[in-house]
Amino acid sequence: MATETHRLPGSLTPNARQADMAARARAAADVAKAHAATVDAEARFPSEAFAELRKQRLLGIQVPQSLDGEGATIAEIADACYTLGQACSSTGLIYAMHQIKMACMVRHFKNHPTLERILRRIADEQLLMASSTTEGQAGGNVRSSEAAVEHDGAQITLERKATVISYAVEADGIVTTARRAADAPGNDQVLVVLLKADYTLERLQVWDTLGMRGTHSEGFTLRARAAAGQIMPEPYERIHAQTMVPFAHLLWGSVWAGIAAAAVAKAQAFVRHVVRQANGQMPPGAAHFTQAVSTLRTLRGVLASGLRSYEAILSDEKAIASLEFQATITLTKVQVSELAVTAVMASMRACGLSGYRNDTEFAIGRLLRDVLSAPLMISNDRILTNLATTSLMTPLPASISG
Repeated sequence: MATETHRLPGSLTPNARQADMAARARAAADVAKAHAATVDAEARFPSEAFAELRKQRLLGIQVPQSLDGEGATIAEIADACYTLGQACSSTGLIYAMHQIKMACMVRHFKNHPTLERILRRIADEQLLMASSTTEGQAGGNVRSSEAAVEHDGAQITLERKATVISYAVEADGIVTTARRAADAPGNDQVLVVLLKADYTLERLQVWDTLGMRGTHSEGFTLRARAAAGQIMPEPYERIHAQTMVPFAHLLWGSVWAGIAAAAVAKAQAFVRHVVRQANGQMPPGAAHFTQAVSTLRTLRGVLASGLRSYEAILSDEKAIASLEFQATITLTKVQVSELAVTAVMASMRACGLSGYRNDTEFAIGRLLRDVLSAPLMISNDRILTNLATTSLMTPLPASISG
């Protein structure tokens, strides 16, 4: 059961608040770690970890204090994602996806009474929200929707064939993109907040993948009927640029950094073990361990810089919408995903056969399989191709600090 402190976060000093959230995240991570192997082997939702996340009241921490939440910052949430990512990749990524949708709601609900009631429910009941942004032929292009919202008086209906809705069956609600109306172009989108009673799911495809198996990212036909007030009042174009993209890249990146940190920790333990056994002599893979540590340090630096840059302009719509920021935050995703893969691969090489085997305490196979999803989530190739025109138009810096 949550303590009174968790219900009254405003009574904590900043340092105490940070320590409290970190302790709660570690408690959830301990549970997630204990079940990570079976979650992966059975490709199942990490139910034990999310039971603990609910117990620690970490699902609603981003809801404003005025609506019974804690008003957590993106930096605080990123730290939780990093901690969970070290314990169970799937748990960390699901938590990040939930918090990305929470950010879209919290930052753009504009005091709308229907959405305010939903946010209160999420904080009070610790509801888990899933995301549905891809469908049909559009694939990974989240800025284009095929299905359209249909209005029926005070109600709306929606039917969309979603190629992926992670943890949809286990979620308490789904936040989905859709065309504003039947006659609207694909990029004229809205964001719709649905609770479990508002929709049905018909499975289209199963989830059998190399890694991130516990995210349960199956495809569904989503059929919904809900109140018109459950449409977010701001156009998705604005939500996407101001919140969806920065939160996604920074929180996903924090999970990937956590996976990398877990791999580097295994490599460190292996090298220490060999040094003790060999009277101080370094193993052949020690150079790869050094590379892994260095890469992780760079990865964390890129994320920290991205978090500082975003937090500095959170209330400046013009700065967030600028080509420079949008290109930088999008390229951050490319950088951190590639660095995470490099760090885990270097850790594997540092451990050698002990890291390659699945039956040793230094096994890195699951971490490597999971982190290989990072460059594919919103494909790095798609990102780099889309940014090519912007890069051609942008002058190169004239100095190191420029």
